[in-house]
Amino acid sequence: MEINGTAALAEEEVFVNEKANGMVEDVCDVEANNWSKPGPAAFDFRSDVTTTPTSRMLSAIASTTLLDDDFRQDTTTLDLESWIAELAGKEAGLLVLSGTMGNQLSIRTHLQCPPHGVLCDRRAHVVTHEAGGVASLSGALAVPVEPAANGRYLTLEDLQGKAVVGPGLHVTDCPTRLVSLEIPLGGVVLPLAECRRISRWARDRGLAMHLDGARLWEAVAAGAGSLRDYCACFDSVSLCFSKGLGAPIGSMIVGGLAFRERARWIRKSIGGGLRQAGVVSAAARVAVKDTFLGGKLEGSHRRARDIARLWEGLGGKTVYPVETNMVWLDLGPTGLSEEDFVKYGERFGLKLMGARLVVHYQIGNEAVQRLKSLMQAVLGRTE
Repeated sequence: MEINGTAALAEEEVFVNEKANGMVEDVCDVEANNWSKPGPAAFDFRSDVTTTPTSRMLSAIASTTLLDDDFRQDTTTLDLESWIAELAGKEAGLLVLSGTMGNQLSIRTHLQCPPHGVLCDRRAHVVTHEAGGVASLSGALAVPVEPAANGRYLTLEDLQGKAVVGPGLHVTDCPTRLVSLEIPLGGVVLPLAECRRISRWARDRGLAMHLDGARLWEAVAAGAGSLRDYCACFDSVSLCFSKGLGAPIGSMIVGGLAFRERARWIRKSIGGGLRQAGVVSAAARVAVKDTFLGGKLEGSHRRARDIARLWEGLGGKTVYPVETNMVWLDLGPTGLSEEDFVKYGERFGLKLMGARLVVHYQIGNEAVQRLKSLMQAVLGRTE
């Protein structure tokens, strides 16, 4: 499709000329110190996992302890686990390599043995982006639930309609054993009050509660509730250091001591034991301190709201309200497919992943200006 576009073509020509003249950084420039500046991350709206680790993280790695976590000897890792557990109001923590590993370890630790069902949002990461791990690693039936009550987040009523619990169970049923929630999901925050309703209902029925809290930091930064308040609703929580916080690798699962110890056995069985674990945990600690506790997430949220206002000011609409760091654009009026939109973004030196824009703390003013020019082009509007 053609877009109304003298502005788009002019912007594209300027960008191409600047790159040819060496004014735009080449992502393959081996001379660059990739830890000292965002580099291509500054123009990458695909996800907040694209952030570039900082020089402070590199310094922490360079000076970290280098002992074995399988033997529980690495003080940097042990201190990080204790610190994050304390922040979350839990007894214990366990360092894992990724959010997916954290979710799958937690689910398997809770479920013990089949048969069992796991209730979750149909859009949840544990269903859509974890390679069927609930089935293959836990032998469990994932039961995707539509957020029918409001179209944005699950409510207790949504879950009650899908739960298989109570005295009327038949031998052909797969009983519900676990409720797995995700906060935020697609940038939309499950309100703390609703979270507490679901938690009370689940616990009254002996169901375990897990939270995919990969981006829970974002909900807390948005003022939806404290980290401890949200974590108190769950028996286990997975918290990611490389989404939004900017660490190069790693997540943490937090819960009770018995949960942590069983999860350690399962972590080892799937190859998650680490030797010099301090290399991972040192950078993760800096990420929590500098990005979450340092207030950088709030800045990402403000920029996301500014981007939504730019789009709406040009006549566009958003699919969801902007509550954290994600902006969902309604591309319908542009006549563009998501693939077309991604290709047009490349003309402006931007990396996109369809209609979802993820704003991390390394997105700056220049990226927003390029995004504005792209928006003007696809909506056929100029100022």
